[in-house]
Amino acid sequence: MNPWWRRPGVLAGLVAAVAALVVGAVVLLGGGGGDDEAQGPVQPGTSSSVPGTSEVPDAAPVAPLTGLALTDVTAGGRPALVVKVDNADALSRPQAGLNQADVVYEEKVEGPVSRFAAVFHSRDADPVAPVRSGRSTDVALVGPLNVPLYAFSGANAVFLAELRAAPLVDVGYDVHPEAYDRDPQRTAPDDLTTTTARLWDLAPVGAAPPAPLFAYATGGAPPSAAGGAPTTSLAYGWGRGGAPVSYGWDAVRGLWLRTQNGTPHVDAAGEQLGSENVIVQFVTYVDTGLVDVAGTPVPEAQLVGQGTAWVLSDGASVEAAWAKPDDTTPTAFTTVDGASVLLTPGRTWVILVPVGGDATLQLGDGTTRTP
Repeated sequence: MNPWWRRPGVLAGLVAAVAALVVGAVVLLGGGGGDDEAQGPVQPGTSSSVPGTSEVPDAAPVAPLTGLALTDVTAGGRPALVVKVDNADALSRPQAGLNQADVVYEEKVEGPVSRFAAVFHSRDADPVAPVRSGRSTDVALVGPLNVPLYAFSGANAVFLAELRAAPLVDVGYDVHPEAYDRDPQRTAPDDLTTTTARLWDLAPVGAAPPAPLFAYATGGAPPSAAGGAPTTSLAYGWGRGGAPVSYGWDAVRGLWLRTQNGTPHVDAAGEQLGSENVIVQFVTYVDTGLVDVAGTPVPEAQLVGQGTAWVLSDGASVEAAWAKPDDTTPTAFTTVDGASVLLTPGRTWVILVPVGGDATLQLGDGTTRTP
C-alpha cells in the first residue's frame, strides 16, 4: 500500500502547493525594520510589536519570509541573506542574531552536531555569531531564495566548488574578510562575527528580494496546525553524544521556546530562542565521502524529493507531507487531505531531522507521537 503522501489526491495537492508558492512570489514583497527581541504572533486587528510590521491589511506589502506586513518598503527590496552559524554546543553558545532571522534551518553537519543556516530579510542583526563553514546541504536551501547573499567562513574544496556554482552571491570571509571581526571573548574557530548591515552593503546592483517559502494563514483564518493535535512540546536529537533539543509552547508569548542540552537556549542578549512556527522535516542523509578535521564523516541532507513532516504552530501540531522537485523550487508542505499547510505569520525554524531519527511530540492529552 502506498504511504498517504503518495496517494493521487495528495500528490495533486503537492503540485498545487508548489504552484501557489511560485504565484505568491509575484504578489509578495520583502523587507522591513527590526529590533533585538523575540516577538509573539500578530493578532487580527492589532499592531505587531516588531518595528516596521503590523497585521497585514489588503494590498499591503508583506515580508515574503514571514507573512507580516511591512512599512519599510525600501528595506523590502534587499536580497535575502543566509549566514551559517555554528551550534557545537560547548563552543558556540550563546549565539547572536538567530532571533532576528526570518527563517532558520537546522542541519546535521557531522557526528551528533548540528549547524544553523539563518535566513535574514525583514530584520537586521548586530552582531551575528559565530559564523562557520558551509556545507553541500546548503545548495538546496539557498536555491529558492532568488540568488541570496551567502555568508560563511569557508569550506573544503569539494563543497566550496558546489556552493560557488549555486545561485548565490559569495559574501563569505575568504572573499570579504573586511566584513568580519574576531571576538576576543570567543574561542577560535567560533570567534568570527559580522553584522547584517555590513553584509547587505556587499549586495550587487540588481539584487532582488526572495520569493515566499511558505503559505500563511491570513484574514483571521487559523493555521493548519489548529486542525491537528494540541501539543505542549517537541524533543529531538542528532545522535549519541550530541546535545538534545526541545521546544515548549509558551501560550503567553505565542512562541515555541528552544531548550538545548538541558538549559534554555538563550542568545548573546539573554533572550531565549523562539519562533511562531517549527517544522520538523524528516529527510535522508547520505555520506558525502568527506570527513571533518577529526575524521568524522560529513553527511548531506537530501532535500530534493518527498517525505513526511510535523508542523507546529499556535500550540498544536499537524502531520504533513513535503515535496521539492529541484534545488530552486521552494519545498511544498501539504496536509493529509492535500491542502497547503498554512503557518502563523512570523518566524519559522525548519529542523532537518534524519528519517528514523530521534523525535517525539508531547501532545496535550498526555500521549506522545513518534515518526
